[in-house]
Amino acid sequence: MPYLFTSESVSEGHPDKISDQISDALIDNFLAFDPKSKVACETLVTTGQVFLAGEVKSDTYLDVQKIAREVINKIGYTKSEYMFDGNSCGVLSAIHEQSPDINQGVDRSSPEEQGAGDQGMMFGYATKETEDYMPLALDLSHKILIELAALRRENKDITYLRPDAKSQVTIEYSDDNVPQRIDAIVVSTQHDDFDTEANMLAKIKSDIINILIPRLKAKLKPEIQKLFTDKITYHINPTGKFVIGGPHGDTGLTGRKIIVDTYGGKGAHGGGAFSGKDPSKVDRSAAYATRHIAKNLVAAGVADEILVQVSYAIGVAKPMGIYVNTYGTAKVNMTDGEIAKKVEEIFDMRPYAIEQRLKLRNPIYQETAAYGHMGRKNEVITKVFRSPEGIELKLDVELFTWEKLDYVDRVKSSFGL
Repeated sequence: MPYLFTSESVSEGHPDKISDQISDALIDNFLAFDPKSKVACETLVTTGQVFLAGEVKSDTYLDVQKIAREVINKIGYTKSEYMFDGNSCGVLSAIHEQSPDINQGVDRSSPEEQGAGDQGMMFGYATKETEDYMPLALDLSHKILIELAALRRENKDITYLRPDAKSQVTIEYSDDNVPQRIDAIVVSTQHDDFDTEANMLAKIKSDIINILIPRLKAKLKPEIQKLFTDKITYHINPTGKFVIGGPHGDTGLTGRKIIVDTYGGKGAHGGGAFSGKDPSKVDRSAAYATRHIAKNLVAAGVADEILVQVSYAIGVAKPMGIYVNTYGTAKVNMTDGEIAKKVEEIFDMRPYAIEQRLKLRNPIYQETAAYGHMGRKNEVITKVFRSPEGIELKLDVELFTWEKLDYVDRVKSSFGL
């Protein structure tokens, strides 16, 4: 019997995502000026206020208020009527030095033996469902909001959009787990005030269905375009008016959108957030590494769908174990346990090895903090950082290294494919 599966996304202007982006902007600035920095930084945003708290071990000093304001302005909170804007909001910092008790469990005389920054389990997932090896419902949810943000910045076809927004996509699947059609799309977008509520709701619904959706469809593969039928149920701003939004409407916190950040409810999640953490924290680095493993295994033809788990003890370099689940889709004559053993042989999962393999000691994190950490484009960009002392750094950095298919040949060779 066919079944429905739903995933959601939130925009860069969502309060929780503002917090994630500020925390990751701080990570990037610390790593730019001191790549050995150890940072765990949390952000809270509310009406007219930003609160920063966390632990840092670094040789650099940052103007954290300036960095936070730059992020907020870049997102689009630049008007006083939003009750939260980058130029006038208060920024309070309670960042202090990292506990030496934690640091002694991580740092080692031999870098290769660097211990895990915490205990816990992390998951990576990949599926052949889309060209970027991501679940379709989440992929479309992200893309809807990316297109909405583009329309907001253009301020041409739709002129009333504000930064806060959410989306949700429900896909109908066949018994053999193949997407058949899009059943429902939900979009809630913050907007300027209208003269009348009736005109407002009709205008927003019409613009989303007749402007945003066609723009999105035009960028998709034909096999995904055909899933957009005239039977889609649209819920556009279903609560009605959405003028009050952003941190004025809801308090935002770092790390509160971990399913949006990963696989939209597919696969699994170990519970640890990513943003605000340097790569010695395996919550982040090992989640990227397991995604890298899962994607390369699926791309190599080991299985159509794969979940990879790794677990650690704080201060210990070698993982507690690696688990693989192919959901019965394996294309090799091996059990999931045997596949996991092969994975251990191919991929060094000690924290230092992960940092080196995926180039995680670079300032690459602010770009991850909205529209998902997985399924993104691997590319090299130039970023500019300025210290309070006036030092300017221009760095070429490689983003989303965990999305590279650079281990496919090695996997094929190991599995005899």
